[in-house]
Amino acid sequence: MKKEFWYILIAYIGMQLSSFIGVPFIVYWGTLYGKSMADMETLAVTSWIVFSFTITLILTLVLLRKEIKASYSMRNTASVGSSIAWAIGGVFLALIAQSIAANIETMIGIEVGSENTQQIIRLIEAAPVVVIISSVIGPILEEIVFRKILFGTLHKRLNFFFSALISSVIFALAHFEFAHILLYSAMGFTFAFLYVKTKRIIVPMFAHVAMNTFVVIIQFNKDQIENWLKEMEKIQSFIGGFL
Repeated sequence: MKKEFWYILIAYIGMQLSSFIGVPFIVYWGTLYGKSMADMETLAVTSWIVFSFTITLILTLVLLRKEIKASYSMRNTASVGSSIAWAIGGVFLALIAQSIAANIETMIGIEVGSENTQQIIRLIEAAPVVVIISSVIGPILEEIVFRKILFGTLHKRLNFFFSALISSVIFALAHFEFAHILLYSAMGFTFAFLYVKTKRIIVPMFAHVAMNTFVVIIQFNKDQIENWLKEMEKIQSFIGGFL
């Protein structure tokens, strides 16, 4: 593995662990300036998430600058038109994979719903800027780490199935929702497929960003969507009775 990749992995792991130091640090200084502990807890978490993710992305892009330049001259990558088609189609593939995995989890008794997602929604409600992290910066970092670096490195030695399986399970475990390993792994497989199909990391990045954005929109409009579905059921019942 290239040394730049090792640096990125170390930076990513450090970012994930940094909250144990960064959040208490912000809370401490906030309380020194008269802020209450209750006010500082949420502010510290959201502030550190935005800071740590942004800094890690900037560092990652700097370390990958040679890779980014080299990618423009690669001949085995998919064309721009094909990449756009796969990026858009990849969103639907990810939705299908997520739906299948969720149905399997329900069949084996795993409750529907993600605590990780709900926690992110609560943070966005407290600080809307967090949506940039959850919908853009986070997915970009995850695609670089789990697809470009982990999957890409494994795929040089293993076939697609095993390299995608290993990297996807690690991707799932990194979300710390062990009950939903199947769900996250299904997503990881989909993004790995998009990457190997196009040889362009921007394609799974787009699909991942779109998926996360879609989830946030659904969560914030859940009541309206449920009301709309109920109205549609009434209309269907009326039409059915009329016919």
